[in-house]
Amino acid sequence: MQKFALKVTRTQNFPEWYQSVVRDADMAELSPVRGCMVIKPWGYGIWELLQRQLDDRIKVFGFENCYFPLFIPMSFIAKEAEHVEGFAKEMAVVTHHRLRNIDGKLELDPDARLGDPLIVRPTSETIIGDSFQRWIQSYRDLPLRINQWANVVRWEMRTRLFLRTAEFLWQEGHSAHADEAEARESTRDALELYRAFAENVLAIPVVAGEKPEHERFPGADNTYSIEAMMQDGKALQAGTAHYLGTNFATAQNIKFQNKDGGDSYCHTSSWGLSTRMIGGIIMTHGDDDGLRCPPAVAPRQVVIVPILRDKPEDAAVLTFCDEILRGLRSETCFGMPVRAFVDKKLTRSADKHWNWVKRGAPIICEIGPRDAAGHVVSFMRRDKLRDGGAMTSETVSLAEFIAAVPSLLVDIQQALFDEAKTRLHTNIRTDIDSFEALKSYFGEASDDGDDSSEAKGWVRCSWSKPTGDDLTKIVDLLKKLKLTIRNAPLDQPASFKRCLFTGQAGVEEIIVARAY
Repeated sequence: MQKFALKVTRTQNFPEWYQSVVRDADMAELSPVRGCMVIKPWGYGIWELLQRQLDDRIKVFGFENCYFPLFIPMSFIAKEAEHVEGFAKEMAVVTHHRLRNIDGKLELDPDARLGDPLIVRPTSETIIGDSFQRWIQSYRDLPLRINQWANVVRWEMRTRLFLRTAEFLWQEGHSAHADEAEARESTRDALELYRAFAENVLAIPVVAGEKPEHERFPGADNTYSIEAMMQDGKALQAGTAHYLGTNFATAQNIKFQNKDGGDSYCHTSSWGLSTRMIGGIIMTHGDDDGLRCPPAVAPRQVVIVPILRDKPEDAAVLTFCDEILRGLRSETCFGMPVRAFVDKKLTRSADKHWNWVKRGAPIICEIGPRDAAGHVVSFMRRDKLRDGGAMTSETVSLAEFIAAVPSLLVDIQQALFDEAKTRLHTNIRTDIDSFEALKSYFGEASDDGDDSSEAKGWVRCSWSKPTGDDLTKIVDLLKKLKLTIRNAPLDQPASFKRCLFTGQAGVEEIIVARAY
């Protein structure tokens, strides 16, 4: 029986496999605060590279970075009733500003109760809107485009590292525009920004589309998303963009003097992407030996493991490893110097090798005395760790290796994307045309929503876009199967079949799936 680096495989128990990757790749751990996590250097290194490359694209998009307070007065949020209702169950509230010692025990000071309680930021539309209404006076101040990198808190009852935690990191873009057309264009541009970033940087193929009415961001006119398919067939909402109309502007008096001299309310948008994308990287690219990290966001793209035997030739091995390192750092890939590293820890070479396999370093070199003497490099590609069960490796001259690394990293990036794209397209069913067939395909889900049985993909089907009670009935039926409508893809056909749910004429196609 073939052995893998992880104790549990994807087919045995996908949720447990996921937790094993996070743990064994040393990416994150639970914190003493319920539902929160400590992001360790390897996991945070991925986030830093993701952040850097997304931030560059956001600035090209015309947005500038700024920062807004972590605390939001409850009176601000109360101005937008629909927004409040959407987040009410997830809000953490600060009610006091001081503790006092009472009989040797720290307690809330009743004299320090806040008159206007503070909400720990679940999202920033309301606090940013307060600034917008001061910053915008005339049509000449528009469009206004800002972005912030921050942490947010949503009090989740059931958490999972990276995917769903009470506190997480993200970026949120916000814009204000003079007219609806420009605001809608900006929203769709943000969606395309996310699609291109997910596919080109994270090697995660996605389906971009509009969320149905009942899945909209609270207070939005339209919500769009990119949806990624994980290896267990479930969908991961990987990024969202919202056209907010004039809803927040009206509630917060964000208006401007138009060209005719009258007053008009701004049309606003917002969009966000978070650390859950790291969970998406794991579940899209990981294998039974651990993570396979896309080279564009790998903190160490090439790891050099010296094989040391506590003998005199060890010095030559280490010298040669440093020579390889210097050569690699002079090369560039994805617009940055190649990130190479020599692991000189005083532990067994085999342990170091498997540590980097589990972390998913794209290229791992093992250098022994013969390699140093022959000036050659023995290496393996993490994406092709095994071939028919056997470990794979290759040996080339030092000069050949240094020259080849940039193209090797690009090849690995593309190979991971191609593999995931094939999986996505292969596992979208388009032949299911009744609710009974849908129910039969997905079967019953476990109570906790973790179905570790045979992975099911997505169903793409026509629907009549029902509203009101008809929509509520459909949503309730789907909930019983732990299913949701993910989005209506932007690439719609010229004609539609009958609605899978109502039997009426279809008006668009939607994606139905289980999701994280």
